[in-house]
Amino acid sequence: MPPSATDRWRPIPVAEDALALERDPDPLETELKLSATGPVPLRRLAGLPRLGQLQLGPAETFLELDRYLDTADGRLAAAKWACRLRRRSRTHLVSLKGPPVEVIGGLDGALHRRPEIEGPAAASLDPDSWPPSLARRRLLEMTGGQPLREQFALRQRRTQRSVGDGDGSVGTLSLDSVLVLHREDPAGRLWCVELELERERAAHREDQAVSMLADLLAVGGLSVEPLTKLERAMTLLDRART
Repeated sequence: MPPSATDRWRPIPVAEDALALERDPDPLETELKLSATGPVPLRRLAGLPRLGQLQLGPAETFLELDRYLDTADGRLAAAKWACRLRRRSRTHLVSLKGPPVEVIGGLDGALHRRPEIEGPAAASLDPDSWPPSLARRRLLEMTGGQPLREQFALRQRRTQRSVGDGDGSVGTLSLDSVLVLHREDPAGRLWCVELELERERAAHREDQAVSMLADLLAVGGLSVEPLTKLERAMTLLDRART
């Protein structure tokens, strides 16, 4: 199973001096994104034995709270980065997501690729209270140590299934029923389908993405989603303000 599905919830804190090395290229997240008309397509995908020729693992469901953070003057948004603080059960994970990387080929709009840096965190919005990690260090660099505040939150019910074939793991299928919250008030709902390709082998799996997209669309009630969850949530919030 890819790190994005399981290992990211068992992050290993590291010493700060171990992070002072020459910076390597940021890891890239690669995933197909689709939007659903409602919960029915998500239930279909949760019950399918296979996705085309691909094997689907058992469905596991989690309740998550995602808080999107930035400084008062929007330093992360200005740098085209986003900070998500996710709580699953008693575990907290911070994810920094960078600007999109151009996708070449016929999957523009459906296939999203962008830098993603993750690390252990805590409920507090003060990164100094989190365990040391590359994600924490980069966040402090980008914010200049300025306090973070919540922009909005997503309360979601996520069902995950491993995706594989005869050569091993392909990625993770996530089926999300999302409630967008602003200051704890509901602003709208989203139904999202994401198929994240296994990070270490994503470049070798992208040739399968066209067929995977076709198999997902064949379920019905799904469409290609060119926007991220953050962008879709911001659109809902803008509508709620008008």
